[in-house]
Amino acid sequence: MRYGLVVLSAGFSGLLSFCCLAVSIGTDYWYIIDVNKPNYTDSEDLSSYSGLWRINEGSDKSSVISSFTANMSALSEVERHLLTLHKAVVIILPFGLVMLVFGWICGLVSSLAYSPKLLTVTAFYILICSLFTLTGVSLYIEYSNKAMEEFRRIVAQEELAYVRVSFGWSFAMAWVSFTLELAAGFLLLLAAKITQMKGRYDCGVAVTL
Repeated sequence: MRYGLVVLSAGFSGLLSFCCLAVSIGTDYWYIIDVNKPNYTDSEDLSSYSGLWRINEGSDKSSVISSFTANMSALSEVERHLLTLHKAVVIILPFGLVMLVFGWICGLVSSLAYSPKLLTVTAFYILICSLFTLTGVSLYIEYSNKAMEEFRRIVAQEELAYVRVSFGWSFAMAWVSFTLELAAGFLLLLAAKITQMKGRYDCGVAVTL
């Protein structure tokens, strides 16, 4: 396998993973609540979709999720736990996004340097970035499940029959980013292996000559 093709694929995967994660963090389709009550003409006003920063209800109502400014003492234990989970998500995912920038730069430098050690270190760095993305997404799943449990506790059982919840395309983009981060990391490891093998081959040829 050609070294150039491998490092180009790794660079493209890393860049695409950054774009996917940035779009995911900045959009509001992580979680969708669709209400479809029969004989109710304004069901859309009861539906909502939310992201990491905002909740959009109905057609024109939007509110900011105030995890860091909320008065924790006035909240119940469940609400405090939900806000703690949300805080963790909105810290971990943007931090992972910043880490990806440095990872892409390190990948570019190590690939130009043709250094197996630098390529290996960068590969593991990118894989660590993927762990941040995985942790953030996993915490969001836990946050959503806890919020749904609280919603089911408050809302009457017969009303829940008209409610459908699902993860949106913003959430899916975060998973795509995680997959691409893994691909970039393993491709850099492959590039490091290629440089090692070529170095041994060149040494062998030099000794023979």
